[in-house]
This record gives sequence, structure tokens and C-alpha cells, in this order.
Amino acid sequence: MLQPGIHATEARKARHLDVCLDDDVASTLDAGWSGVRLRHEALPEIALDDVDCAARFLGFRLRAPILISSMTGGTARAAELNLRLAEAAEASGIAMGLGSGRALIENPALMHTFDVRAVAPQAVLFANIGAVSLNYGIGIDDVQRMIAELRADALFLHLNPLQEALQPGGDTNFRGLLPKIAELCAALDVPVVAKSVGSGISPVTAARLLDAGVAGIDTAAAGGTSWARVEGKRSGDDGREALAETFAGWGQPTAEAVCALRARFPSMPLIASGGVRTGVDIARAIALGADLCGLALPFLEAATISRAAVDELIGALVEGLRIAMFATGSATLAGLRRALL
Repeated sequence: MLQPGIHATEARKARHLDVCLDDDVASTLDAGWSGVRLRHEALPEIALDDVDCAARFLGFRLRAPILISSMTGGTARAAELNLRLAEAAEASGIAMGLGSGRALIENPALMHTFDVRAVAPQAVLFANIGAVSLNYGIGIDDVQRMIAELRADALFLHLNPLQEALQPGGDTNFRGLLPKIAELCAALDVPVVAKSVGSGISPVTAARLLDAGVAGIDTAAAGGTSWARVEGKRSGDDGREALAETFAGWGQPTAEAVCALRARFPSMPLIASGGVRTGVDIARAIALGADLCGLALPFLEAATISRAAVDELIGALVEGLRIAMFATGSATLAGLRRALL
């Protein structure tokens, strides 16, 4: 028999997909990419064919510095979407994050909605769990088992206090989580990357997380999808939605977050996500110091159409990045670091 709340978890995840696809849930803060200028090189002294956008992250080699950010799992609809995304990630040599595995831990029968290794045997794959779940019955053994079953290469540990506070019945007890995060990091055989959920992570908080054993940070900052707005629209309550709208511009813009984190931690593995939409955005993020760039909503929209649409999106992102590199005279991603104005 399923535990109480399992069906509610699945229904919530399904509704999240609908709201993200059908409603305006964009942050009212701009991610900040338009304020990042790269030096145009009129005489690049390289050919476009010389441009190599291969990246390394946590020791893994990728053909481009792109991550399909964590989105979904735990619903029948999610199974098809995740398979399309995973197939495309495998074919293009980019990384992929799965949605929160809490539903899977609660109900192992949902494994087929998360398991993508059959179609993506070599792709760099991140499992995902909310840190606050460690205060709500999810143990280290549960997380270890989830990672093993998914054959994941790393774990995203997401931090979403604002979303939980606005979510009807949300998990809002964040007391004493840092020691539990440290225990989890010490117990796992894969690296853990801490990520926000649309609001960013400050250098002070990043330092606490790194001291606890986290291997890297995903900004997941403001400028893309606002999960405050998502929860407001999902609530079905006008008052709750109005309250959520007051947080529509909450958080730190992604470009600003990347700058702050890279300045404080020169060698920390760093993912820029939150409002990344084009190959030029990716070039700007790399120039600011990101190692990898994550996108969620654009991939969700493409996967809803077809696998071919996902391939087209990846192709456009990579081509835009390569042209931006060429136009700055950068044959490699390292060159982009010197192209920042």
C-alpha cells in the first residue's frame, strides 16, 4: 500500500509541468545577460572550424558546456519527456539532471519515469533530491539506493525554502540541515552539487555548503522560471497567488550570482542556471566564470513537442556558442575568460 501523500506528490509534479508550460511564471528580475559584454575580435586569426566548445565538469568530459537542468519525474507524462531529453543528451554529449527523486523514493513503482540509462548509457547524469527531505523521513540509505538504481554520476541537492513556504502544505522545517548534508556528502560515492531553485546561492552560504562536503554549486538564480509564481498559480487560491506574486522578483540575478561566486571561489565547480536561453547567454556565463550552463524551461518546451525539437534546440545553443567564441577569437572555452569587457 502506498504511504499517505504519495498520490499528492505525483499530482503536484504533474501540475508543475502544466503551470510551467501554460502560464507566465517568469521571474520579474532579468538574469542580467544583456549587461555582460564580450569583446568583438574583428581579426580572430582562427577559423570557425577551429572552435572547440568541449568542457570538463567534476572530471567528466562533455562536448559542450550544457546541462539539461532538473525538471521532472514521478508522473506518466514525465517518462516520455525524460526519455526524449536523455536520448538527446546522449547523442550530443551534454549533461542531464533528473527531477526530484522524492516521488521515486516514496513509490518505487515510478522508477520507469526516472530511469533513462537504457537510452543514455554514457551521458553524465545527475540524480536530484531536496535537501529539506532529509528532515521529512528521507534517509541517507534512501538517497544511496536512488543513486544506485538510476546509475547516476552525481547528485543535485536542491535548496528551495521560498518555494516550500509558498507551496500549500510545503516542507518548511529547514532546521539542522547542514550537519545532515555533511553526513550525506561523506556517505555518498558520487559528488554532490548544491543548487537553488530560482533565487540563487550567496557566497556565504556556498562556503558553508563547501565546508560540509559539497563539490560544487549551481546558481539556479533569478531570471528564469519563478517557482514562487509557479506555486502561486498552482494553489488555486487568489489570495495565495497574490502573495506569491510579491516574490516574483525575489533573488539574485544569475549573471550577478556567477560573478560573486567565482570571485569568492576561483576554482569551485560552478554551474550557471536561471534565465539562460541562447548560445550567446552561455558564452557570457562562461566568460563570467561558469563551467557549465543549465537550461530547464526551453528543454521542457522542446521535449513536449518531440525528440527532434530537443535536438534542434541543442544544435542552436551549440552553434550560437561556437559563433560567439569565433567572434571573440576564442578557440576554446578558456579563451572566453579573456574576452570579457
